[in-house]
Amino acid sequence: MKQNLIQDKSFNFSILSIELYKELSKNKEFILSKQFLRSATSIGANVNEAIAGYSKKDFTSKMSIASKEARETLYWIQLIEASNLIGYEYDTLKKECASIINILTSIVKTSQTKLINEKS
Repeated sequence: MKQNLIQDKSFNFSILSIELYKELSKNKEFILSKQFLRSATSIGANVNEAIAGYSKKDFTSKMSIASKEARETLYWIQLIEASNLIGYEYDTLKKECASIINILTSIVKTSQTKLINEKS
């Protein structure tokens, strides 16, 4: 099976996110942690849906949703870190999320350009 960078990165990011969620849950933090976990794991779910998309427009739409979820996830990470809820090293998670945002932004821009060019 062919390697897919964004698919692999979003899956691995979900695993990292589950680790943070577990730590937050151990400290009885359930509200922010659930919001964070939902958006973090949604990135990979939407990437996988995009890959199975039935059209280029569907692919672009799902990747765009994944990009928005990644941005939301970065917000939750920053909020959780700033709230000092637990002692945790957030840098790896933030860097991975930023990397995913950059990749998804590039994919969406390229896909949108291709869709526009096909219509012309």
